[in-house]
Order: sequence, then structure tokens, then C-alpha cells
Amino acid sequence: MGTKAREIAGPNVKETVELLNRALADEWLAYYQYWVGAQIAHGPLRPDVQKELNEHAADEFKHANMLAKRIIELGGEPLNDPKDWVKNSTCGYDAPTNPSTIKLLQQNIKGEQWAIGVYNDMLKKIMISRDPVTYHIIRKILEDEIGHEQDLEDLLVDIKASR
Repeated sequence: MGTKAREIAGPNVKETVELLNRALADEWLAYYQYWVGAQIAHGPLRPDVQKELNEHAADEFKHANMLAKRIIELGGEPLNDPKDWVKNSTCGYDAPTNPSTIKLLQQNIKGEQWAIGVYNDMLKKIMISRDPVTYHIIRKILEDEIGHEQDLEDLLVDIKASR
């Protein structure tokens, strides 16, 4: 990262990199949770649920790329060992062990709600550091997570209405 870019990133770059790595761990785990859920899903509206879970998995993968790129721009190193994902995760990993479309949706709604809280807290911390680029990235991810929650809740309503 160039001199001027380092200057606008603020004085707390090390803390920002740590926050971003925690978010990166969350995104990798969310990606996998969505992907596995799409593979095992059974029950009402299965094709619709699988499609939504796969779309969300792709978004989480995109978020991981955004976060890794920013970590590197800030002079940090993205977490490079999957064992570190669970250890550094803020949201954790909730293995999709029940293939019911209803259970998968409920599980992922809970995960999105957790992520919304985490990213909202991150946004407040980034505002203090006055890093506009990181702020924009976190705001965009937060917007996506809010949309994910709504998508999943809508599908759950559709399933319940179809009964």
C-alpha cells in the first residue's frame, strides 16, 4: 500500500487487520455452512432453498475475497490455515446436521443475525479509525448480510404458507 493510502488507513492498522481476519474466518465458515446445507437439503421447496443457499455461499466467498484483499493492502496476512478459522471466528460454525429445509433456513437465519451484529460492531470500530476504504467494504458486506437474512426469512414464510 502506498504512503498516502497508509496515511488514510489510520493509526490502528494492526487492529483493523485483526478484525478483518476474524471476519475472514467467519466468511469461510459461512461459505462452507451454506455450501454443505445446499448439498444435503431435503424437504419442502428444496430446489428453491438449494438455489438460495448456493447464492449465499457465492456471496460469502466474494466477501472472503474482499476481506483478504484488504488485509493484504493493509500489510497484513490473511489467515492461511483452515484450523485457524474456527479459532478466530466471531460467529462460529453451526454444522448443518439436519437436512430439513426448515431447519437449514432457521440455522442460517440465526447465523445471518449473528453476522449482522458482528459487522455492525465492526463498522462502529472502523468509523473511529477513519479508514474509508475498510469502512466501505464492511458496509457493503453488512448490506449483503441484511439481504441474506431477509431472503431466508422470506423462504421460511413461503414453506410455512405452502403447508
